[in-house]
Amino acid sequence: MKIIKIEIGKVKIPLKKPFITALRHVDFAEDIIIKIITDTGNVGYGNAPPTAVITGDSQDSIISAIQNVIAPQLIGLDIWETEEIFQRIDKSMLHNSSAKACLDIAVYDLLGQMCNLPLYKLLGGYRHSFKSDLTISLREPSIMAQDAREAVNNGYTDLKLKVGGNAKLDFERVKAIREAVGDKINIRLDANQGWKPKEAVRLIRQFEDKGLNIELIEQPVIAHDMSGLKFVTDNVDTLIMADEAAFGTYEVFQLLSNRACDLINIKLMKAGGIHNALKIADMASTCGVECMMGCMLESKLGITASASLAGAKSIITRADLDAADLLAEDPIKGGISYNKNTILLNEQAGLGISEIQNWQFITEIK
Repeated sequence: MKIIKIEIGKVKIPLKKPFITALRHVDFAEDIIIKIITDTGNVGYGNAPPTAVITGDSQDSIISAIQNVIAPQLIGLDIWETEEIFQRIDKSMLHNSSAKACLDIAVYDLLGQMCNLPLYKLLGGYRHSFKSDLTISLREPSIMAQDAREAVNNGYTDLKLKVGGNAKLDFERVKAIREAVGDKINIRLDANQGWKPKEAVRLIRQFEDKGLNIELIEQPVIAHDMSGLKFVTDNVDTLIMADEAAFGTYEVFQLLSNRACDLINIKLMKAGGIHNALKIADMASTCGVECMMGCMLESKLGITASASLAGAKSIITRADLDAADLLAEDPIKGGISYNKNTILLNEQAGLGISEIQNWQFITEIK
């Protein structure tokens, strides 16, 4: 099964509601989607959402990296040559992790097809379904409380609240949501780097003292401040998760070596694909540090790839894979499905994607 052509296209999908964090405001999910076509006629799908404020990758930079640098180096390789393929992807250029992940996902899709196995079974096969949380966007406390009630009414038992930027208002947001949903709903917070270290400690202790029962706090401080992240981790009882700080394999190694966090958020677009995400999961497992499988604002194609890894590995104990459930439309035929707060993995070979509707062709490499 040799790679003979790689096609690049994109989709633009409206959201049910605006997605608002401490870093950005988004009304559409925009995904670069590629097709790796082989001499056997098999097609592997991959995706890359441009998330410039997190990965540094824009739509144009992703397309250029794939078209002009990475993809030409893969033409003619056999899909079985995984070591060569992933080395070429990793060493083709610095950074550009989203473009690398896009190609990596398509390769894994083809590997699953070759083995006639769904990807989650090829990667480990630990579980075929699991819970995901639902993200509540950053807004005024009363609106967030209303959104949280709606999510609970729709079957979600785990909520991830976007906070950051205003500690006093953040406290009011969390308090309003806890009062709105009661004590049985699990609440996680994502500050998206929105607090200073000492500010974070003061605020988290306030949450603890008031009995707001927060499961974990994701990325309370700016990504490059590892000592600040460790300071927060060491001075509160609540679990602290690294997200933007846990970018790739090297950054995760540093976090684990310094015991700077309690949990790691794995995202394919940060890691540069599944092959590096597997390394992160293995490092975390060796250190006894549990992981969450996260995502960007992306189509069901990318969520299926991330969910496949989450289903494969026992060290991934939490999932934040709601992005496809935030979309007003679904152009992806096949892949995962949602049953309220539960993600169900399909049993088709690879990702199980059969078609991308409204896919806008851009160019091809052969």
